[in-house]
Order: sequence, then C-alpha cells, then structure tokens
Amino acid sequence: MTFEEYQYKARQTAIYPNVGNNYIYPSFGLFSEAGEVAGKFKKIMRDKNGVIDSEDKLKLCYELGDILWYISNIASELDTDLDDIAEINIAKLFSRKDRGKLQGSGDDR
Repeated sequence: MTFEEYQYKARQTAIYPNVGNNYIYPSFGLFSEAGEVAGKFKKIMRDKNGVIDSEDKLKLCYELGDILWYISNIASELDTDLDDIAEINIAKLFSRKDRGKLQGSGDDR
C-alpha cells in the first residue's frame, strides 16, 4: 500500500467533529497514541528488561498504526499528502546528513 492509498482509506474512516476543518481533534489523538506507545515501551523496560517479544511487537504495531492514522488525518486536514510530507522529511534529513548536522538540536541545523 502506498501513502496515497493509505491516506485515502484512512480518511474514509474519519469520524470526528467538523471533519475537513478540524486539525485539533486528530492532533490530540496523535498525542494520546504517542503516549500509549511510550507507556508500552516503559513497561517493556521495567518488566522485561527491554526485551520485546512477538506479543509486544504486535501491540506496538497496533499503536503505531493508530499514530499513522492520526498523522494521515492531520495531513488531510492541512490539505497535504503524506507522500509530500515523507519527501520533504527525507530531503531535510539528507541535507543534514550531507552537512554533518544529523546530531544536535534545533529545526534549522
């Protein structure tokens, strides 16, 4: 599946207030799901010494899928394609790599 196909299908399942003019709802959903992923990793570190088994992996994939859904719908709310976002991000990262700036902090490095 391509990002374009995913974004189209994800949008068909978007049911929240004022779809098409509400980037806030999917943004809060993204924050919530990211917290769930962090919580799962925290428990894996605490309870399993950081070892991820197949059940953990599946649960993490479900949560990462939810994150992808929210990112996709934020992109749709902004009238932007996931493909474009991916291309912009990779171009930024390779520019930083080429300039020896992958490490460090700040958006404009």
